[in-house]
Amino acid sequence: MTPEELATRLARGDPTAILDVRDRDEFEAWRVDGAAVTATQIPAIRFTQAEIRGTVSELAAAFEDAPSPVVVVCAEGRSSAHVADVLSEAGVPAENLETGMDGWARVYRARELPVGTADATVLQYDRPSSGCLAYLVVAGDEAVVIDPLRAFAGRYVEDARECGAEVVAAVDTHVHADHVSGVSAVAERTGATVVLPVGATDRGLDFDARLVADGETISVGDAELVAVHAPGHTTEMTAFRLGDLLFAGDSLFLESVARPDLEDGDEGAPAAARRLHATLTERYGEFADDTLVAPAHYGPRTVPDENGAYVAEIGTLRDRLGALSMDEATFVSFVCSDMPPRPANYERIIETNLGRDSLSDEEAFEVELGPNNCAATSEA
Repeated sequence: MTPEELATRLARGDPTAILDVRDRDEFEAWRVDGAAVTATQIPAIRFTQAEIRGTVSELAAAFEDAPSPVVVVCAEGRSSAHVADVLSEAGVPAENLETGMDGWARVYRARELPVGTADATVLQYDRPSSGCLAYLVVAGDEAVVIDPLRAFAGRYVEDARECGAEVVAAVDTHVHADHVSGVSAVAERTGATVVLPVGATDRGLDFDARLVADGETISVGDAELVAVHAPGHTTEMTAFRLGDLLFAGDSLFLESVARPDLEDGDEGAPAAARRLHATLTERYGEFADDTLVAPAHYGPRTVPDENGAYVAEIGTLRDRLGALSMDEATFVSFVCSDMPPRPANYERIIETNLGRDSLSDEEAFEVELGPNNCAATSEA
């Protein structure tokens, strides 16, 4: 099974059994996950030992009632290929995930979003291995990419050109901590303007960029993206509105709200949470219920809409997420009480995204592998 085929299967919501034959620590740090996934970890060495002892049937018995086929996963698809063969010989339908987790991390899918009254085309890019979302806004012969990933910088440029447009701006909603930003890589390919929120300078930004403040606009063809300062996840966090579509960055997700500790740690988290509460209840409180929220991330259990897109009306989120109706004190206690582990290598990723550290393409790909963990909780 190719990684792309697995992504399609998970997007459909097909029940899927994953057998991960990597070591336990690798599995716990990062694995194939999803709303319809049942994941089991058994290291490959146990299958080798079972072959020697003639006890493969004992391991295979655990998958008798599993959805078919069992998808076997390792780092690069080699040891898992052998395990898939062993299981198949024991009577359990099994398929190897070609190129393993390395290939899974390279899957990148795009879908078109509804844009309401805006005279533009919007593509949502989805990296299922990490839940990272990016966007391409095309209007006339111009395009803007929002929250691009460096690993896929060329993809946005190619897609814009297929739409008859050139990328004129590469925008980050904030200084990301979970992936290496692609704004500079896109600019190098196209001459596009790099755009960041004005507060990025206070974070230590060390390269030239256009800095936008609350209410300022980015033109794309005849359309405009309007900056909406939305602090909380970080001090500079800025969403962008395109008509009634809100690119929310890491302020608001479909099943949770942003974590507040990635800029100033545990000590600064309560103050950041208070800023986030004001953003969600006061600033976003001004938006009509039919404003469509397009976040920068989604969690492994988040279910897309009927078109496969990760978007929702803000009115739906107000009904769905109890955190949006909490008073400030309750909200701060809630979001600070049980946060997940911080993203892998987040400090080095932040330094890279500020331009104060440099990584090769291979290093950049490696440091960002894993879940994004940018939400305060799995559900809010």
